[in-house]
Amino acid sequence: MKKIISILLLFVVPLVKAQSKSVEAASQIELSTYVSDDVEGLTDIARNNLENKLSQIVTANGMGVSAAYSRFIITANIEVLSKDITATAPPMEAYTLGVNLYIGDGMEGIKFSSYSVTVKGVGTNEAKAYIAALKNIKTNDPQYQTFISKAKLKIIDFYNKKCDAIITEAKSAAGQGQYDAALYKLATIPTACKECYAKAAPVTKTIYKQQIDRECKTNLANAKSSWVGSQDQYGATTASEYLAMIDPSASCYKEAQAFSNQIGAKILADEKREWNFRMKVYQDDVAAERAAMQAARDISLAYAKAEVVNYTIVGWW
Repeated sequence: MKKIISILLLFVVPLVKAQSKSVEAASQIELSTYVSDDVEGLTDIARNNLENKLSQIVTANGMGVSAAYSRFIITANIEVLSKDITATAPPMEAYTLGVNLYIGDGMEGIKFSSYSVTVKGVGTNEAKAYIAALKNIKTNDPQYQTFISKAKLKIIDFYNKKCDAIITEAKSAAGQGQYDAALYKLATIPTACKECYAKAAPVTKTIYKQQIDRECKTNLANAKSSWVGSQDQYGATTASEYLAMIDPSASCYKEAQAFSNQIGAKILADEKREWNFRMKVYQDDVAAERAAMQAARDISLAYAKAEVVNYTIVGWW
């Protein structure tokens, strides 16, 4: 009998380790908190309280809260289970609420997992009773682990299945000059999806290079235009504002450097003073690599914040 148990453990232990690694990796995934306008009875304060509770639940259970609009969301609906007037002086309103939590793909309207909690609150009016009840949502309930772990694995599965399609969409957007949109599509791929993330990384670099090359030409042209219009300290300062935005990795960087030196020489000859402006320089390839990836992420976050995102949660409750 002991031999049989030992043989079984050889298979069970690696499986447990594999599952553990999947869950650990999934912790790098981010969700956006979202509370629909269709949730009845919520004042602005109650809505903020609910969104804060959703954020706390996410972070307390090994996931991150997105700074922008992620396609994956955690949302909630509220049902009034009971409403009573207390036999106190003064009388108070006592509410029992059913808070139903959901995680899913808000872009495609696919629900991944759900969980319900019941909370109670008392207040001098309905709004205060709601707020009191929402404050009683426990963010460290062990039952959330299953709720969130199920969603994590489905998100990883989503990217594993759609990786090639996402990269193709990003390339197509870049081909139309929509670099911000392209970088956003690639930035949504979590590091937890290692294979897909690795596939997307070189594409991100290529598209970011296309972006900075286009911006370099624009900024250099604007710098030259400013200088032509006023070849003095004022024109030099205006030109330098454009030159400062040029990435050292851009294809026209050397031309921009030469133009900067040309301005400096002219200022020295005419005004007998040094022009202290220096073009941005990376110390080494590692610094350039980090700066490029961070810049690409910043671009995608700015794009996401500027976009109007309409989530679809029809049929989730």
